Amino acid sequence: MTKNTSEPKKASIPKTENDTTQRIQDVFAKQKANLQALKNTTGKQRKRKLKALRKKVYDNREKIQAALHADFKKPDIESDISEIYPTIAELNNTIANFQDWMSNEEVDIPITHLGSSAYIHFEPKGNCLVITPWNYPFYLAISPLIYAIAAGNAAILKPSEFTPHTSHLVQELLEELFEEDEIAVIQGDHSVSSELLKLKFNHIHFTGSPLVGKLVMEAASKNLTSCTLELGGKSPTVVDQTANIKEAAMKIVWGKYLNEGQICIAPDYVLVHESKKNELIEAMKVEVEKKYGADTKARLESKNLGRMVNAKHYARVKSLAEDAVNKGAKVEIGGQFNDADNFIDPTILSNLSNDSSIMQEEIFGPIMPVLAFSNLEEAMDIVNSKERPLALYIFSKKEKNIKYIIDNSSAGGTCINETLLHISQPNLPFGGVNNSGIGKSHGKWGFVDFSNERSVMRQHFKYGMSQLLHPPYNKFSKFVVDITLKWF
Repeated sequence: MTKNTSEPKKASIPKTENDTTQRIQDVFAKQKANLQALKNTTGKQRKRKLKALRKKVYDNREKIQAALHADFKKPDIESDISEIYPTIAELNNTIANFQDWMSNEEVDIPITHLGSSAYIHFEPKGNCLVITPWNYPFYLAISPLIYAIAAGNAAILKPSEFTPHTSHLVQELLEELFEEDEIAVIQGDHSVSSELLKLKFNHIHFTGSPLVGKLVMEAASKNLTSCTLELGGKSPTVVDQTANIKEAAMKIVWGKYLNEGQICIAPDYVLVHESKKNELIEAMKVEVEKKYGADTKARLESKNLGRMVNAKHYARVKSLAEDAVNKGAKVEIGGQFNDADNFIDPTILSNLSNDSSIMQEEIFGPIMPVLAFSNLEEAMDIVNSKERPLALYIFSKKEKNIKYIIDNSSAGGTCINETLLHISQPNLPFGGVNNSGIGKSHGKWGFVDFSNERSVMRQHFKYGMSQLLHPPYNKFSKFVVDITLKWF
């Protein structure tokens, strides 16, 4: 049930303490008791909720910007284009289409089932747990809830403790719209996530690292709870000898350094044909200077760059860069660090050693390794030596090369002559494969993600063809079986 929003709540200091085990149990019990009522809500009722949520997001644009800036100095326009706009866009698409998604989906009837009809009925999975990360703490918190609401579920949201200002604002906005027996926010650290994962949810939607994703899946298995895991990995970018190098550099630099590289689908490393390596590196350096500043001081003061979310993650990415340099990597641009501000200068590395840690771990920061290849077979060997990535980017003008790369690799999603933008295409599923994720979301796939696809078959006549095969079995039964096996 949607709350009366005529009396908006006052903002308070972001929570730092964990929600109690008792509150977790109480909210879970309330939501479980409310599941049938939510299941019975109409499309019009759910649409009103989604419209109210859309208005709440739009009306609080400046608050969202301020919270994101407080958490990691994200530029306001970057908050608009990468947090607020995607949220509004998914709400618009869902509001316009989800009642069609709710409709029963008729299926064909084989001749052996003559006299019957069948369809798929979409029903809510029930009580859902949504655990979200810190890198896009607003968008990745609200996006799964859009589909949970559209499908008629109750949901508990566990936002990241690493972005307290945004997590608190998300809680404030949702509490102004929903009773906690439908949508509730539970705050706290990893111990709170562990408490939540002990409960018997009907579905879990987790966004984060593969390491934690395995723990979520292990916990879910104890209750046979379905999971959607949106993870990450080392997403490669392949630039062949036919690519428009200036265009590739522009789009790779934007995709890499947006949000200080803290994006699960950011280009993690570049594989470029050896004949274009130097040209690409020089073009990328030009793009870094054009977008963020001519030197480290200018980039430190730039209003177009955010910061690493905290000292821990800053130190991890810094150590990856230092390890690479110690093993012989060349710093083409950047390579400077500001410990006091969790700032890493946008960096490009070349001449990397294969045993560098940066070539084994997902970077999740503004360090871009560039490696050369002599032919596509060699490039695909490098890509396929690692876990299947969440994204793979291709820059090429040659269809044969594009086809070869797609046919000889596997990834959750792929952009050709572009980076990142497949995530915002509402008619494409988003998700990983194996180590980079399980399940798909966004658009209709997001609705299906939070729905049970219930099979329904109706027999319209007293007798159907199956009666011909009921016992007692005889020669006629065998004749019918033989004919069926041969022809149907």
